[in-house]
Amino acid sequence: MKKMLAAATMALSIGTSGLAIAEPLKIGMITTLSGGGAGLGIDTRDGFMLAIKNSGNKEITVVTEDDAQKPELAVQIADKMIQSDNVDVLTGIVWSNLLMAVVPGAVAQGKFYVSTNAAPAALAGKNCNALYFNAAYQNDNLHEAMGEYANKGYKKMFILAPNYPAGKDALTGFKRYYKGELAAEIYTQVGQTDYAAEIAQMRASGADGIFTFLPGGMGIAFMKQFAQSGVKIPVMGPGFSFSQDVLPAIGDAALGAKASGQWVQDLGNPANKKFVADFKKEYNRLPSIYAVQAYDAAQLILSAASKASVKDAKAFGAELKKADIQSPRGKFKFNTNQHPIQDIYLTEVVKLDGVLTNKTVEKIFTDHGDAYAKDCKI
Repeated sequence: MKKMLAAATMALSIGTSGLAIAEPLKIGMITTLSGGGAGLGIDTRDGFMLAIKNSGNKEITVVTEDDAQKPELAVQIADKMIQSDNVDVLTGIVWSNLLMAVVPGAVAQGKFYVSTNAAPAALAGKNCNALYFNAAYQNDNLHEAMGEYANKGYKKMFILAPNYPAGKDALTGFKRYYKGELAAEIYTQVGQTDYAAEIAQMRASGADGIFTFLPGGMGIAFMKQFAQSGVKIPVMGPGFSFSQDVLPAIGDAALGAKASGQWVQDLGNPANKKFVADFKKEYNRLPSIYAVQAYDAAQLILSAASKASVKDAKAFGAELKKADIQSPRGKFKFNTNQHPIQDIYLTEVVKLDGVLTNKTVEKIFTDHGDAYAKDCKI
């Protein structure tokens, strides 16, 4: 009788575990698939879906919609996904102003949000939430790395970013580590495409270096105009300013540009070699930093879903926080505020087999966290 009872208990345990593993999971992806930021959202979608495909998990459904880079539209989509589509997890937003519009309402309705990119300071400190995870970084991080790098030879920097949460975090992060003088600190319009006035300011500033955070179409427009201007001041930025999605459009004007990233396509770990090869095979192009962040976000969700039911928020969140994945970045773990602790590298734009890409130059930070985790009381 005892043996029969033990066997029954074991069978029940296995059955319950199996139900958790095989439980259907619906993910709502809100990302930018049209307009000047479309390349970022396309890489986000493609990196995420590659991880889903590679997992072979047939119980995962991904519902994808275009936010057109509009906060009000992102909120409408999120509400529809939560209330009508009954999604379990939200993800995919590229832009911090859109994320700030969506996340508070999503977590208030008991939904997990796993960010593939946007990581505003406002959600990393005292306003952190147990249902909000960031699989990318904290907004300041890559800019902090470039501030540290600029200390090595630049005494007077001109710094520039769009006037929205990520732009403000960018320049805050740069200034946190940079010890030299600022020639100017300029905030431009989001989506701006004419930088003649700013380039004229750069020319007259006396700066010996320029730091820009201009993702997507903004960076393409700036770099083309800067190259045509004849101004001979070195330009540097975070990996987003020279990421794989924009390099073909910028062209040779980007060659030699220094940037920072928590991932580079030439990292030699096995997970990265597989990711780069799989992405090239699937999409016939090199992946960008947006693709790898989304790939890891999907891996995190898949890992948690294999071990806990999303209906049990405490258990699912605990599994997410374990970060039990093989990241193409190499080392990856979550800080106490559920943002990554990771290495950050200096990169340089080069041509490889005729294709513009980034190569690793050196490591700037090892196991780098963020400045806001101390204020998070999860």
